[in-house]
Amino acid sequence: MKIRRLDFSEQEISLQLAAAKDSPLEFPFPANFLQGEPRPAAVLMPMLKLDQTWHLLYIRRTANHNDPHSGQVAFPGGASDPKDRNAQDTALREAWEEIGLDPSLVRILGVMHDFITVTGYRVTPVVGVIPWPCPLTLADHEVSRAFIIPLDWLVNEKNQRQVLRELPPPFEPVPVIYYEPYDGEILWGASARFTQHLLEILFKHN
Repeated sequence: MKIRRLDFSEQEISLQLAAAKDSPLEFPFPANFLQGEPRPAAVLMPMLKLDQTWHLLYIRRTANHNDPHSGQVAFPGGASDPKDRNAQDTALREAWEEIGLDPSLVRILGVMHDFITVTGYRVTPVVGVIPWPCPLTLADHEVSRAFIIPLDWLVNEKNQRQVLRELPPPFEPVPVIYYEPYDGEILWGASARFTQHLLEILFKHN
């Protein structure tokens, strides 16, 4: 099994994110699958240290039949507001609204390239470091749980697989990333794609 270095400093993470910021836009669906221009959105990918090991913080969205992401594992985030100056503003505002994460506690390390989602959003993942433990207050109508997963588990290929997702005719199925269950939660779809890209950036030369 390949031994990977895991003790990245915040400066190293920032530099690697900056070096990868011009990566091509990722859209794993047929070119004509979406109709119209995707809506801008952003998510916060909170990184934290626990027992000297990097982790990512995730949420599980509250079950809601009107939400296409109902019950899914995700990062805090959502659609951009006209008052938001940039993706960072959107990510921090949404994290405050959804999990009560104080923006002043977040040290932004950088952003990744945009991702187009199957639900018609153009999402900018914003990577930031938070202290841990960190006071959180979940907005129950949006978020049912917040939890963390260590990077050394996420980067282990044994914990990842691809499943073909059916699309409406005439489109062919597309591969979707799924992780094995962790602490009773299953990371998959767009949030798994964001996670995978962050891991590729961090472990590219490792």
